[in-house]
Amino acid sequence: MRRAALARAVLPAVLAASVPTACSGAPDADDARWKPRPGLAWQWQLDGRVDPSADVPVYDIDGFENTAADVARLHRDGRKVICYINVGAWEDFRPDKDAFPRSVLGRPNGWRGERWLDIRRTDVLRPLMERRFDMCRDKGFDAVEPDLVEGYADDTGFPLSARDQLAYNRMIAGIAHARGLSVGLKNDLPQIPELVDDFDFAVNEQCAQYDECGRLTPFIAAGKAVFHVEYTEPASDFCPVSRALRLSSMLKRPDLGVWRRAC
Repeated sequence: MRRAALARAVLPAVLAASVPTACSGAPDADDARWKPRPGLAWQWQLDGRVDPSADVPVYDIDGFENTAADVARLHRDGRKVICYINVGAWEDFRPDKDAFPRSVLGRPNGWRGERWLDIRRTDVLRPLMERRFDMCRDKGFDAVEPDLVEGYADDTGFPLSARDQLAYNRMIAGIAHARGLSVGLKNDLPQIPELVDDFDFAVNEQCAQYDECGRLTPFIAAGKAVFHVEYTEPASDFCPVSRALRLSSMLKRPDLGVWRRAC
């Protein structure tokens, strides 16, 4: 469960879009990319290697802890597979941890072994995130779930602004798209109006608990899936609203293991 405080200020930023292939007769990269539609059922398992037993068309799993063979098995069963990658915090348990200079590491974010990243330092972070997204692509993933993309609203140890976050999030989306990967906007509700066109779907935690699910409707209106979980709200309370809004909702335990209860 990852939830940052919500910011109030939202400022636009600009990032150049990737250039599509110019080969005659080749499909446009945007057309070839997976575009999940509202209402798709999903499984979100970040605890360990994937258990493929859930009968759903979409799996969201940890990019480091799962192999190309794990992704291929899900594909053989007809599933699309999303690669979870933390892009907003350093983690001391990842194999590339030593590639992050100390200058970009901020305060602890409340999760063991994690520290916020200085997202203004795109000169340092861009190549690191490109290598991580290369890993997702090379393992055969269809999409990426970049986590912790609202650090500007938290106490990171850096003076991050809404403008900084918009620029960083658009950079992350561009890195994914350049590799043919779809990309989801994780939480960051205040910036949805500015970012809905840059992202292919949304991932949300606890919008029902905080009475915020209506803020996700720009994605639904654009024909883009919203993959949503609650941890403490009874399914009988939030599922009727989720169905009305066409969210892809389920109840999960905070450890994000195999257990799920879908709406």
